[in-house]
Amino acid sequence: MRNLVLLEKIDSKIYLIRGQKVMFDYDLAFLYNIETKQLKRQVKRNIKRFPTDFMFQLTKQEILRCHFGTSSYGGRRHLPMVFTEQGIAMLSSVLNSERAIQVNIQIMRTFTKLRKMLFSNEKLKRKIEERESNYDHQFKVVFDAIKALMEMPAQKKEKIGFLR
Repeated sequence: MRNLVLLEKIDSKIYLIRGQKVMFDYDLAFLYNIETKQLKRQVKRNIKRFPTDFMFQLTKQEILRCHFGTSSYGGRRHLPMVFTEQGIAMLSSVLNSERAIQVNIQIMRTFTKLRKMLFSNEKLKRKIEERESNYDHQFKVVFDAIKALMEMPAQKKEKIGFLR
């Protein structure tokens, strides 16, 4: 079967919320080619399959903090659900369609790719630290620069609302 969804497309839909990598219900519904309300309906019918470490609902404050789009009347009708990797795997059994299965395979591949990237980054960091101990203080500047490049940039929080 041909590649239904590009890995890069999935990669851009994975967010870090509450310290977990998650995907939003509307992004998953788009990938599965179904309506968001249909996805939510199936989840609610099978809620026992989705404990809080598989799926959780965002709060209004989290939505405002994330700056996600709003409807024409100024807000979302329903708070979005977000699914962890395990929750997404569980969705394939709940939705039970060929497309859901194929999309889930692609999503799992993307999560695996992200894990490998993180692991290789840690491995590289350890190697640099080992090398650093072998050289004198003249190279400290070089090693500090490499470490700074490897660190994830801190997200700058922007104030919401009108500023005076």
